[in-house]
Amino acid sequence: MNITRSSLVPVVLALSLIISGCSAPVSDPSASWSWPEDPPTDRIGWEEGYWYNESIAVNQSDGLNETELDAFVARTMARVEHVRQLEFREPVPVEVISREEYRNEANVFRAEPDSWQEQVYEASFLIGEDESVADVLNGLYGGAVAGYYTPGDDQIVIVSNSEQPKINRVTLAHELVHALQDQQFGFNPPQETHDARIADNGLYEGDAKYTESLYEERCANDWDCVPIPPAGVGGGASFDFGVYLTIYAPYSEGPEFVAALHERGGWEAVNDAYDNVPTTAEQIWHPETYPDEGPTNVDVLDRSSTEWSRFDREAVTTRLGEAYLYVMLWDTRAIDRQSLRQATGQYSRYNYTSGASAGWGGDTLVPYRSESGEFGYVWAIEWDTEADAEQFDERYRKSLLQLRMNAERIDSETYVIRDGPFADAFRIQQNGTRVTIVNAPSVEALDRVHASG
Repeated sequence: MNITRSSLVPVVLALSLIISGCSAPVSDPSASWSWPEDPPTDRIGWEEGYWYNESIAVNQSDGLNETELDAFVARTMARVEHVRQLEFREPVPVEVISREEYRNEANVFRAEPDSWQEQVYEASFLIGEDESVADVLNGLYGGAVAGYYTPGDDQIVIVSNSEQPKINRVTLAHELVHALQDQQFGFNPPQETHDARIADNGLYEGDAKYTESLYEERCANDWDCVPIPPAGVGGGASFDFGVYLTIYAPYSEGPEFVAALHERGGWEAVNDAYDNVPTTAEQIWHPETYPDEGPTNVDVLDRSSTEWSRFDREAVTTRLGEAYLYVMLWDTRAIDRQSLRQATGQYSRYNYTSGASAGWGGDTLVPYRSESGEFGYVWAIEWDTEADAEQFDERYRKSLLQLRMNAERIDSETYVIRDGPFADAFRIQQNGTRVTIVNAPSVEALDRVHASG
């Protein structure tokens, strides 16, 4: 399943759970404030009859009625404008639906079986042959989506875990930023690779999450804010944490990227980034590389035999990037798992860098299939230096394959995992700054997927 900003902008429930630990909102607005008359024309900080620091009568204990919902949305729009220093051009409709209604009726996150995608997740050791990628993603999104904005409808949908319609102010502010992005900058066409989608999401989600964080800082210090409702019954997500980390990566690292741009040149620098979007997760993880350091182009020659071929699809290859490399090493315990929660930034939940993944320069993954219905892949990864390539090569062979996957070493380049969901043959070759991994169902099939050269 390819969820892209051109079709949907989700906010994961974990964001709401994280923010719910913030300080209690100040309940007494500034007594010295004198409410001005409504302006003759629209302006930043005023929307639909409400100023950004105006009090509203909203009580969600028994759910939101139409009047409360309208006031809540309008003032939140005004506050998002004030924080982000951008003007909404049009009102934004907001609909609240129950979790059950979302699961039964919403098709926005529905994944379909895809053999090509299965190889992508198998190559990164996230989903093995005993599971379906579609099932894992559908299970996760079925309980993890708190709200989304659809550009085609220009509408926000909030998913309530309560039988009564209730809104988490954090989710509302986050999704309103997406509506503001759409009105001011528009959304990019779908990015072709997994890495490019994370980069693109890193800007859009990073902007929304950073603005949301600044919003919450005002709630904790000087704004009268609608209290966050209890979590309710919860989403009940079927939770694969490794896959979740790939989805959550833009939410975690994107705000640090946007904060760095904001520090570099204010909101103007952030706005300018929409005309020059990041091209790789490396630029999100390491803002100093943006915009000058792009990914290295990695060509993979087709050396398959006649019974093996690449998939017949518009994009036959993908680039996984630094995010997937880190999560692969983390999820298989090939690196210290404590690294995920160490050295995080002010606005990030996790840390997605390690010595074995940070030297990434570019990669290309090519899934293959045979006439008899077997599958394999070639994954070529380019590193910044030969030392970076050697570090990853050793970590992949010894820590991931041999130690964690109990792979048998056949010769200096060949390994076999005999049992389990990732049971296959692997050939790993390091040549200077490049590491090439070939996967096939057997040792004999390795050369049929990609002849050694």
